[in-house]
Amino acid sequence: MKFIYTISIFLYSILIKLASPFNIKARQISDGRGRVFAELNAKIKHDRPIIWVHCASLGEFEQGRPIIEAIKKDHPQYRILLTFFSPSGYEIRKDYKLADYICYLPSDTSRNARKLIELVQPELVFFVKYEFWYNFITELKNRNIPLYLVSAIFRKNQLFFKSSPWGKWYRNMLSGFEHFFVQDERSVQLLAQIDIHNVTKAGDTRFDRVAEIARNGKNIPIVEKFKGSNQLVVAGSTWKPDEELLVQYIHSHPETKFIIAPHETKKTNIERIMNLLKNAAICYSVASEESVMNKQVLIIDTIGLLSAIYKYADLAYIGGGFGVGIHNTLEAAVFGMPIVFGPNYLKFQEATSMVNLEIAYSISDYDSLHAIMQDLLTDTPKKDSISRDCITFANQNLGATSIILDKVLNKP
Repeated sequence: MKFIYTISIFLYSILIKLASPFNIKARQISDGRGRVFAELNAKIKHDRPIIWVHCASLGEFEQGRPIIEAIKKDHPQYRILLTFFSPSGYEIRKDYKLADYICYLPSDTSRNARKLIELVQPELVFFVKYEFWYNFITELKNRNIPLYLVSAIFRKNQLFFKSSPWGKWYRNMLSGFEHFFVQDERSVQLLAQIDIHNVTKAGDTRFDRVAEIARNGKNIPIVEKFKGSNQLVVAGSTWKPDEELLVQYIHSHPETKFIIAPHETKKTNIERIMNLLKNAAICYSVASEESVMNKQVLIIDTIGLLSAIYKYADLAYIGGGFGVGIHNTLEAAVFGMPIVFGPNYLKFQEATSMVNLEIAYSISDYDSLHAIMQDLLTDTPKKDSISRDCITFANQNLGATSIILDKVLNKP
């Protein structure tokens, strides 16, 4: 099994290099991995112990971020190494101020694992959610460096729970973790079935992150002027299938204002959305407090505003549900409002919980979108009740960061 895994890692690295002249993300990964060791050699210091936090991408960073910030606040004796697998994480957060060192995760080979760990000499390591890299895990285990999995979630269809040779091999990888901090009771039970009991149900650290955002949320005068006394729907992290449904609703309901913050903010995508909406829309980058007042739609064509914008919404639409899966619902939930998204949400524990609590709604087509949005925007008592329940849900799930760090760093 190890041989097959090694070959697959090697082939993936070759494909990334071959694709790099033609694909920007492949080029970013290839170039980023190529400079990891030189940059760390030049920057690394061992005057303080180092904690290594690894996140696959931007979503996992939002789960690792509360841990990093709590360490920096309460345990300033540590330096932080932050690594990413994906360009969508590294390129956006490469200047994150609370990490001392930020780089790509090198390809998971035995040589790279030894080289990175010898260079960094981490005192302990956090992998976030789904990260399982055989050689890094093995090297950490061999060196008796504790490795923790945080905000993890397990499902019965994962390889760990299969009786196949691959399943047994992947299951053995789990022995390299000192402790698992999982999101839900189902994960606790699944791990118990394969005789893994070093598990704590801590919840999702993103709840702590979004609560912090809500506490420190900034005012955005242009958005305040844009909304005025109208009802406002904020559509966050949308993709083309989401936008095509929303545009139909927008055109038939001029009394409702919309903010659309697409997942992809490149110029060609913004122009495509603007062409769909014609004269009803204006981009945030060119808007003023005066020019937005007579527009129905405000397009957010910059990065970093969405989490603060949700506080102005009467209803939130979360994109991605007609693709691989929905984006962050918690950024909206913490401000208390009904939430709507597409059908592909079942892999997301918080979204499933919100649907079960009837504070979030899944739609499958325009008819269901129209019916649900009309109901939520016209039934004020119902909307207000959902808003209260949404805030309660967010507040009840706080505290994962404290549970994790109390067990890992605040041991008696």
